[in-house]
Amino acid sequence: MSGAATRQTGRVLLKDIRAIVSEPVVLSPEDPSAENANTNWFGAPPHERMGLSADEVVATLEETAFVLREQVAGAGHQGSATFYVWHDAVAGQLRCSAGTCKPSDLPFETPYQVTDDLRAIVVEFLEDRAPGSIAWGQMEPVPYPEETDEAGLAVWAFDLTPFGR
Repeated sequence: MSGAATRQTGRVLLKDIRAIVSEPVVLSPEDPSAENANTNWFGAPPHERMGLSADEVVATLEETAFVLREQVAGAGHQGSATFYVWHDAVAGQLRCSAGTCKPSDLPFETPYQVTDDLRAIVVEFLEDRAPGSIAWGQMEPVPYPEETDEAGLAVWAFDLTPFGR
């Protein structure tokens, strides 16, 4: 695949991220499971990932977050609302969602750590050369941990609550 074709297919990811704002944001504090409709996941084969820069993806996600904040303000939502992004290494996907929760109360079943470094999350996704898999030669025995990793999954969170409330 030529460099131009790789860049073009990489643009599909950016287009898909921008399309998030074309769907209504479901904010339902009384029914958090309804907010699952806000979850989006993006996968791309390695050759498409190589056609993108982390800065392009970060800028697109930040642009999307600002538009979502405007939509939340326009809908008159009162209360907390957060847009958040993470890399699901097991699935090989970049994921994002929005909900009526604070960054400290995101609906993850595993430990997570809120970070300001969206770029690191995007770089991890873009550099994953075997999305959703582990190469056989890279498998290593893992001892049962005596202590859990407190840091957990890195998640970037953006407050959708309009300022001034």
